[in-house]
Amino acid sequence: MSGHSKWSQIKHKKGISDQKKGQLFSKLAKKISIAAREGTDPSANYKLQSIIEEARTFNMPKENIERAIKRASEKDTTSLDEVIIQAIGPGSVAVIIEGITDNKNRIVNEIKHILAEHEAKMVPENSLNWMFNKNWEPNTPIEVTPEIQQKLDKLLEELDNNEDVENVYTNLK
Repeated sequence: MSGHSKWSQIKHKKGISDQKKGQLFSKLAKKISIAAREGTDPSANYKLQSIIEEARTFNMPKENIERAIKRASEKDTTSLDEVIIQAIGPGSVAVIIEGITDNKNRIVNEIKHILAEHEAKMVPENSLNWMFNKNWEPNTPIEVTPEIQQKLDKLLEELDNNEDVENVYTNLK
């Protein structure tokens, strides 16, 4: 019986890691498709080249990279849009959420739901820009209590698990 239990644990852990790897590959493929709109030749498109290098550091298969580049020339990919959502989280922490999606309404509703579950709320577009430099570095980082940090960690983890969310920035120290 102990062998069965061990296999079950291994299978469960592998399933979780495979799911996370799949989410990562999906996010990278979207980034590649967006960058490839400006040109499908990596030597002429620096943005595409850097995202391909990032994908290779995560051992993304070459076929997946090529498929994502090919999708950029198809009609379907033109519907992918970059989205920036701003929110205030627990402890009045500013949260900037960048995403790539084929359905803006869906991502906005999903993010609203996640934020509401974690004592956070969306704010009007560009209302937090003054708190950050152009590369989303906070102008005045803030500190929070361990309790607030724990709530923020749960919020950030759930946002990261969303398929359409690419990056999340905060003004935490």
